[in-house]
Amino acid sequence: MLPFDIQSRTRFIFGEGTISRLGELASEFRPRCVLVVSDRGIMEAGHDSAALDSLREAGLEVASFHDFSENPTSAMVDAGVRRAAEVKPDLLVGLGGGSSMDCCKGINFVYSCGGTIHDYRGVGNATSDMLPMIAIPTTAGTGSEAQSFALISDAETHTKMACGDPRAACRIAILDPKLTLTQPTIVSALTGIDAISHAIETYVTKRRNAISTTYSRRSFGMLAQGFSQVLKKPEDMEARSSMQLGACLAGMAIETSMLGAAHATANPLTAYHGITHGQAVGLMLPAVIRMNGSQYAQWYAELVREVDPGVSINEAPNRLAEMLTQWLKEANLATSLEELAIPSSGIEIFVEEALKQWTGTFNPIPLDADRVRGLYHAVA
Repeated sequence: MLPFDIQSRTRFIFGEGTISRLGELASEFRPRCVLVVSDRGIMEAGHDSAALDSLREAGLEVASFHDFSENPTSAMVDAGVRRAAEVKPDLLVGLGGGSSMDCCKGINFVYSCGGTIHDYRGVGNATSDMLPMIAIPTTAGTGSEAQSFALISDAETHTKMACGDPRAACRIAILDPKLTLTQPTIVSALTGIDAISHAIETYVTKRRNAISTTYSRRSFGMLAQGFSQVLKKPEDMEARSSMQLGACLAGMAIETSMLGAAHATANPLTAYHGITHGQAVGLMLPAVIRMNGSQYAQWYAELVREVDPGVSINEAPNRLAEMLTQWLKEANLATSLEELAIPSSGIEIFVEEALKQWTGTFNPIPLDADRVRGLYHAVA
C-alpha cells in the first residue's frame, strides 16, 4: 500500500434546505463583510438571494461578485480581486458550480497573498494564511468544495492552471441537494459525467491509496445509482442526494490521488474548440479505460462490482467503458469527435497540448505521443 498524509480541513454539512444555515455558519467567523462569489445563472435561479438573505438576517454586511463565466480566467480573477479590494471582506462564499468555487478560491489566493494567479500554479505556493471560505455547490459535478485546488485558465493562452495549497481548502461546505433541482437537464448531464469521471480516474492513478480508493468506490456506486434516475426524474431528491454526495466524495478522492489521462486529453478539446468539460472528458474516458485496462483490469473490476458484483476481471474494462458510452447516449452527449464536428486533422495539436497537462502525469500507464494519439484516434 502507498503511504498517505491526509487531514480533513473542511466541515461538511448535508441536508435539504441547509443553505438557510449560511448566516448562522458565517457568523462563527465573526466577519465584518462577506463577499459572495456566484455566477449570473445562480442569480436567475434565486439561490443568490437565498444566500444573501440568510447572511443579512444574521446581521452581516454582504457584497457580491458575478463578473465571470464557465472556465474562469486569470482576467476574471483579477476583476474579483479588484472587487474584494473595494469591500475588504474577511469571509468568502463560493456559491454555484465548480466555476464559482474555483473563481472564489482564485480570488482568495491573490487577494490574500498578492501577485497574480499565475504565481500560485502548482502546489503549496501560498505565501500567507488565506481568508476563510464557505463553499455551496449548486451542481453535482466538480467536487471543488472538497478540494484545496482552483482550476483557472490563462486569459491569453487558455492553458488551465491548477493552483493548490492546503490553506485554500474551504472551512465549510454546505451540501443542499435542493439547490440542484434548478439545473437544466443538460447541466445535470454534463456535471454528472464529470463527477463520474472523477470517481473512475481517481481509482487508478499513481497516487491512489487506501483512503482515496475508499472515497472513489463509494462515489462511483452513488453516482452510478443516481445518474440515469436524475435524467429520467429530475425531481427525485434521493437521486439528487446520491449525485451530490457522490460528487463530493469524488472531490475528496481528487484531493489525495489526482486525476489522469481522460482529463489531460479533454482539456485541449475545451481550449481549442470550446467543448464543455463534461462532454470532453466523457468523450475521452472510455478510450482511456480500455488503454489502462490492458494492465489494470483488476482495479476497474473492483469499481464495476459496486454495481455489477458478478463482473469478471477480464471483462471489467470493456464493461465500464460501455457503461460510460451508454450514459453519454442517455444524456444526448457526443461519443466521437465527428459528432462534435472536430476534424481529425487537428489531432497532432491535441497530442502536443495533452502531453503538457499536469493531470496526465498521474495516469497509471505513462503517456507518450503514440499513446495519446491512439486515444484521440479511438474517438475520431
